[in-house]
Amino acid sequence: MPYLTIEDTIGNTPLVQLRRLPGEDAARRNNVILGKLEGNNPAGSVKDRPALSMIKHAEARGEIKPGDTLIEATSGNTGIALAMAAAMRGYKMVLLMPENLSEERRQSMAAYGAQIILTPKTGGMEYARDLAEQMQREGRGIILDQFANPDNPLAHYETTGPEIWRDTEGRVTHFVSAMGTTGTIMGVSKYLREKNPEVRIIGAQPEEGSQIPGIRKWPEAYLPKIYDKSAVDQLEYVSQATAEHMARRMAVEEGIFCGISAAGACEVALRISRTVENATIVFIVCDRGDRYLSTGVFPA
Repeated sequence: MPYLTIEDTIGNTPLVQLRRLPGEDAARRNNVILGKLEGNNPAGSVKDRPALSMIKHAEARGEIKPGDTLIEATSGNTGIALAMAAAMRGYKMVLLMPENLSEERRQSMAAYGAQIILTPKTGGMEYARDLAEQMQREGRGIILDQFANPDNPLAHYETTGPEIWRDTEGRVTHFVSAMGTTGTIMGVSKYLREKNPEVRIIGAQPEEGSQIPGIRKWPEAYLPKIYDKSAVDQLEYVSQATAEHMARRMAVEEGIFCGISAAGACEVALRISRTVENATIVFIVCDRGDRYLSTGVFPA
């Protein structure tokens, strides 16, 4: 058997059943709730999949070559994944991110050798995206653009969706994902609906005024170009406090140490379970909780 490279360890993440959080009601309704543990990817999140996909497909088209400088605006997980993918394939990586995002994320990006440019928190991700485009116009690098790049959802169409279908033996009835760039929900939705048009696709978004790392309600002008609202059957809104509380519960009651957006998706999956019967509900556990320790969400 040939030796694996680090690239070969991306994907095929575990799909695990929640044992305690669903409670007796889910058992009475004959519902199964499954979390897909994307924190088991080598750089620690679901974003490892599109990061490698965007670089490899751009290489194949001749748009980039090792030694080039890549630029990306990121709220964290994509930046870490791109920093890893750039390191493994020989690129320089410049990442722009709002200054209020967690220290663990910045340090992880730097560990892979990426240059980090912090932008004012008042400008949010919108300012970071605008600055990345300005840098590209000035010839300072090439943007992969996770928000508009079809190779982002393609990664999930080619890997995440098929894995869910395979590991549930085609029994999945509902799919829940937090929505940031929307690449995960777009790619998985396309694959699962091709297999079974009756599968319900549910997106988790933050309530008005809530700030949950990794999920966003974008202003119209900044909606990701890869997003197609017809691919999502239902939107569910989660408050920051609810997501943070659920993150703590997942760790204590299920032994799943995950991030805040993952917990938001779990909250939505549990809500869905209270309204359906004979369902197999899959949600994305998009990263690990150790990426959020400095935020105070998991007090000692």
